[in-house]
Amino acid sequence: MKVIVIEHPHEFTPDQFPQLAIALGFFDGIHKGHQKVISAVKDIAHQLNMMSAVMTFDPHPSAVLGKKVQHIRYITPLHDKISIIEEMGVDYLFIVHFTEEFAALLPQEFVDQYLININVRHVVAGFDYSYGKYGEGTMETLPLHCRGRFTQTIVEKQKLEDEKVSSTRIRKCLADGDFLEYRHLTGRYYMTRGIVIHGEKRGRQLGFPTANMDLKDDYIFPATGVYAVQMKVRGIWHKGICNVGYKPTFHKEKPDVPSVEVHILDYSGEIYGETAEIQWIKRLRSEKKFSGLEELVKQIGIDKMQAEEYFKEIE
Repeated sequence: MKVIVIEHPHEFTPDQFPQLAIALGFFDGIHKGHQKVISAVKDIAHQLNMMSAVMTFDPHPSAVLGKKVQHIRYITPLHDKISIIEEMGVDYLFIVHFTEEFAALLPQEFVDQYLININVRHVVAGFDYSYGKYGEGTMETLPLHCRGRFTQTIVEKQKLEDEKVSSTRIRKCLADGDFLEYRHLTGRYYMTRGIVIHGEKRGRQLGFPTANMDLKDDYIFPATGVYAVQMKVRGIWHKGICNVGYKPTFHKEKPDVPSVEVHILDYSGEIYGETAEIQWIKRLRSEKKFSGLEELVKQIGIDKMQAEEYFKEIE
């Protein structure tokens, strides 16, 4: 897949690209609704003997256009979004750097500069896609703005259990720690990536050494609590339990962000500095404040046993 980052204003011309069928959207989470749009553009590109493409934007528009500067966390930060789209077999990925200047483009200007000028011949997008200043361009106005230069396909609302599949719905899954529903909506496990760093080393003292994760990308933290997870270290997946939280047993003041600590069930050894991936499987319980270390150690033992039993069930 060829990845092209576009800074506004750009100087691309149609003769620099093959004929493209392109899917438009922000695609945070790449859920089953997004997958429908991307699969459609691949099929249409094949039918029309074109190359398939996806256009997305970075950062999220609300980070630029909000009334105050916001730190946005993502279901799929850009690095992961690129990987997933590449796995789907797309030929081109255009990443438009979202700025106030870009957001000010009139709908006609967006179509001329960001579709016609990269040789787009067919557009695929969801029924609620909008473009241009104030989102005034819609899939209903696109035929007017394209002036016959390309055709279009509208993907209708995708539902599961009579409710729209959306990034908002997935964010609620993460807020609830409901990774079974997350997998239902996306077809895959929630994944986060980070570096194993030195922590407070309390887990080692308690007999349950943990890998403390520094999530470098702007992932959404799931609900605090304990989870059954899998962790990929040095190319190998290991089963584990993960605590996400603020350690109320030890900390009187709440840190700005929760800690993410993984106790690997079948591994021992130093992995500091390693890049690792966490595959979030199932929430086991919420975060608790314990009266002392003895109660905490007992609960960790129970968590470990529950995780091991769950892994046996799904094998």
